[in-house]
Order: sequence, then C-alpha cells, then structure tokens
Amino acid sequence: MKQTSPPVRVARPPRQSRPRTAELPEFESLDNAHRAALQMLDSFHRLLAQLDSTGLDDAARSSAREILAFFNGPGRHHHEDEEKHVFPGLLADGKPELVKHIHRLMQDHGWLEEDWRELAPQIEAIADGYNWYDMAVLSAALPVFTALYLDHIALEESLVYPEAKKQLAALKAGRGTVN
Repeated sequence: MKQTSPPVRVARPPRQSRPRTAELPEFESLDNAHRAALQMLDSFHRLLAQLDSTGLDDAARSSAREILAFFNGPGRHHHEDEEKHVFPGLLADGKPELVKHIHRLMQDHGWLEEDWRELAPQIEAIADGYNWYDMAVLSAALPVFTALYLDHIALEESLVYPEAKKQLAALKAGRGTVN
C-alpha cells in the first residue's frame, strides 16, 4: 500500500473589508408583519378555492394551521404593538386629521378581531380535519376581512407609518416631536 501525502493547501488572499450594513429600521418588523398578513390573506383565499375544488385534505389542514397560527399570534401582536408603540406618540402630537385616522385604525383593530373571531372556529375545524366548516360563512366573511385588512394596511403605510417615522427621526435628532 502506497502512502500519499495530504494535499497542500494554498492560502487564500484576505477578503476585502466591507462597510457595515445599516441596522434595520425600527419599522422593519411592522412592515414584515404587513407582508406576512398579505401572504396569509392570499393563502386564505387559496384555501377556500382548494376546499371548494378538492375538499378537505392534508394540504388544506396544513394551510389552515398556518393561517390560524398567524392570525392568532403575530397578526394580533402586530396590532398590539401599533397601539402600544406607534399610535400614542401620534395621538399626543394632536394633528386633527392624523388623530382621526389613528382612531379609525384602532377601530379597525377591533373589527378585524371581531371578524377573525367569526372565521377562527371555521379554520380550526379545517385544521383539525373536521368537515363541519361552513363554506357559505367562509365565502361571505373572508372578502369582508380581506377588504378591511387591505384598506387598513394601505392607510398605515401611506400616512401613519411615514408620520411616525418622521416623529421618531425628530426625537432621535433631539428636536422633540414633529409639528
């Protein structure tokens, strides 16, 4: 048996240093929650189409579990985070038009919760493999839930978040609140 020497390793040249990436903005998690909500709403619509065409199967159960987990968890926590961290500073700023929109968004949170409480038992049934879910209820309630979510997200991203970001930047710059 012939002995071979280990391969000779050639040292690589050192890598060029890169500039540090900026830290994620404070609103990154809120923006991510919106993207996740939109994906879950899309999954919800696909689930109803699947139930209508092929019925309840393992894929439908899995999809229902994901939808349930999101709207019972991160979806709810997102609204709590907004009401705790984003809305108070904007309400304190006192701009009448902005205050009106914040109150509307807080009301939306209540309506979204109410809509979800109607939908959740249906989705739980699907996730657990029960056939007692009601397609008529799901088909009537999902478009209302979706329309409210889309309108809600649009208002937050077009008006409320930009105002909150300005306020945060002003606070960081030591200027107090933005007027």
